[in-house]
Amino acid sequence: MKLSPSAIAALLLGLFLVPTPSPAAPVDYTREVKPLLQATCVKCHGAGTQKSDLKLDTAAGAMKGGVSGPSVVPGKASESLLIQSIEGNHDYIPKMPYKRPPLDAAQVALLKRWIDEGATAPTDEKPSDDRHWAFIAPVKPAIPKTDDVNTQPIDAFVRARLKKEALAPSQPADRTTLVRRVYLDLLGLPPTPAQVEAFIKDKDERSFENLVDQILESPHYGERWGRWWLDQARYADSNGYSIDAPRQIWKYRDWVVDAINGDMPFDQFSVEQLAGDMLADATEPQKIATGFHRNTQINQEGGIDVEQFRIESVVDRVGTTGTVWLGLTIACAQCHDHKFDPISHAEYYQFFAFFNNQSEPTLKVVDSNVDPREIAAEQKEIEKKINGYFTEQKEEFATWERELGEMSKKLLSKENIKALTIPAAKRTFDQKRQLFAMGPGAADQDYRALNERYQELVALLASGVSTLVMQEMPAPRKTNVFIKGDFTRPAAEVTEGVPAVLPKLKADARPNRLDLAKWLVSRENPLTARVIVNRVWQQYFGRGLVETENDFGTMGAAPTHPELLDWLAIDFMDNGWSLKKLHKRIVTSATYQQSSSVAPNHPALQKDAKNYLLWRQSRLRLDAEVVRDVSLAVSGLLSEKMGGPPVYPPIPDGVLGLGQVKRPWPLSKGEDRYRRGMYTFVFRSTPPPSLSVFDAPEGFSTCTRRIRSNTPLQALTLLNDASHFEFAKSLQAIIERDGLPAAFERCVARQPTKDELELLGKLDSLTLARVLLNLDETITRE
Repeated sequence: MKLSPSAIAALLLGLFLVPTPSPAAPVDYTREVKPLLQATCVKCHGAGTQKSDLKLDTAAGAMKGGVSGPSVVPGKASESLLIQSIEGNHDYIPKMPYKRPPLDAAQVALLKRWIDEGATAPTDEKPSDDRHWAFIAPVKPAIPKTDDVNTQPIDAFVRARLKKEALAPSQPADRTTLVRRVYLDLLGLPPTPAQVEAFIKDKDERSFENLVDQILESPHYGERWGRWWLDQARYADSNGYSIDAPRQIWKYRDWVVDAINGDMPFDQFSVEQLAGDMLADATEPQKIATGFHRNTQINQEGGIDVEQFRIESVVDRVGTTGTVWLGLTIACAQCHDHKFDPISHAEYYQFFAFFNNQSEPTLKVVDSNVDPREIAAEQKEIEKKINGYFTEQKEEFATWERELGEMSKKLLSKENIKALTIPAAKRTFDQKRQLFAMGPGAADQDYRALNERYQELVALLASGVSTLVMQEMPAPRKTNVFIKGDFTRPAAEVTEGVPAVLPKLKADARPNRLDLAKWLVSRENPLTARVIVNRVWQQYFGRGLVETENDFGTMGAAPTHPELLDWLAIDFMDNGWSLKKLHKRIVTSATYQQSSSVAPNHPALQKDAKNYLLWRQSRLRLDAEVVRDVSLAVSGLLSEKMGGPPVYPPIPDGVLGLGQVKRPWPLSKGEDRYRRGMYTFVFRSTPPPSLSVFDAPEGFSTCTRRIRSNTPLQALTLLNDASHFEFAKSLQAIIERDGLPAAFERCVARQPTKDELELLGKLDSLTLARVLLNLDETITRE
């Protein structure tokens, strides 16, 4: 039976799930109110200073108030002195914060709602240190005691909090959901029906742990989590700005994948990317790693001020480093002292100085089995021997040249004839080498052998590919504070340094970029380990323990589970900064393995609708590249080829005509047409629409969290995009060969229900294939 277009449209609409808006959750004091008070009030009303005898570093202190009485009256925002003073409508208390920027309307509304809801806060709240929590080094907390001695530490912390809030965790996800979840999370690929069946039949109590170990050894793990890092590295394949010419830096992308597959300790992973060129006897891979900070845009427009855009690149590197490793908005201090965090304008430029002392060369990378240092050493040795021939046979060489007749010159190459017109003393080494090979060297088995080997080495180096790297300059540049961030208005000179609110940077002499890299991943640094474990956690639950994953400063959200965050950070360092061990720790927890399903009338929805307390798993739409990868895999087209130059799968006509310069798109053939999404060439200004529509970053700036939008364009892309239509044609063949249930299971890892079979069975095989690839369940991680 064939359906009309309108019936098909209605069917597709029914297959997509439209989320129902959740009721507004009560204001969370710890997560929303306390950070606001900390940022705006505690400087004058905290542990160190209590103007008017008022302390606002705890809710109890706010309710107790100061000389003017209680500042918070639970349930009565309009009668609360806190609200009256920040709105500036009290008879004698001046508008607060005093001589500082006023709170905006949303912040005032938040405080009012918290008070009107009863001003609830933890009863065991302790006064905060004058310093913001994130600037205090983590201390590994005791794991809460549970009735089950086998409880994983993560679950002990989460369930202790749930018990305190009178909430219960959800049931474990069924094994089919769990196996698909962990494959998608760790590999970015769905399990095959055979892999699902094997896991379901495995009755070993350690079956899931064994599966995780097996998955972590897959080379596709490096691709999945390499893409996570490339978001933060603002990786793309073009220079950006209006010309947006292509660039070659995919060797850096491959380095990331290899490093993550090899479980390179994150501290080493960081140092090599920030300063690999400065390590003793730096290897070629360590130099390639410095491509992290060559991912900045390059402006190739005519008439630009080159220094202006060099400085723009340095500014980008400062902001990116601050965001990626420290989770701080250091960039906000470029023009003035940071409005909220203790980072001064001068300290910004001290940090800037670390990234102001580099040249930006291109590195030629030869075959991975060849060490370029060995080639260079051999070249140097051969040059020395050939120069010896020039010295020993100087007279013979001159005689040969004088006696060279016109007829003989016709046998020489144009390059050699040109070299003969240049005085001997001014000829290059290569000009002399080639001429000598035609003259006195022609009759020598030793010189000819040396010359041939030299040419082989030159050809070997020329056969490599180039990549963008960083290189420290012999003498550092002068760095000045720029008035209001304007590079044409230099002020006081500064040298390298880090914000005083953080631990001191230790260096034997004037600190450099390598010292900074080591400081970032030192155990004394209170931020880096917290920031990274939080960002990994975010991938598994849709939200970090600190919701503002790119802002751990005073305006960022407080952690929902501060003890768990600190425990994970220290455990991460104690385990050698191993990302694989961190992944295993998280996915083997009961918290991760919970069901994401929730009934509309579930009591927890009233208390914690947004699941901050982790009483269930989160249902997450797949990342853009993974949407493509899943479609490739279930349709049987996926190429598992790894690494190498980017590829050019089909894109809509006209896309590359949208920029200033129309770029070619040499459509890939063979298996390159079916490579994973992370290998698709991305022009920053005109990225592939099938990636953009699913919220892939363009690479203009660091991306520490992808948004997850829900638009009709996504459904239209899955139905009509040239690549996805090709995937549907391939899945159609599978349907016609193996049947509807088998194709359905390939897409969602489970068998269809009777009702689903009856509904889908009414469609022709091509329409059915398009529907299966368009199912909400296909592009969602449950």
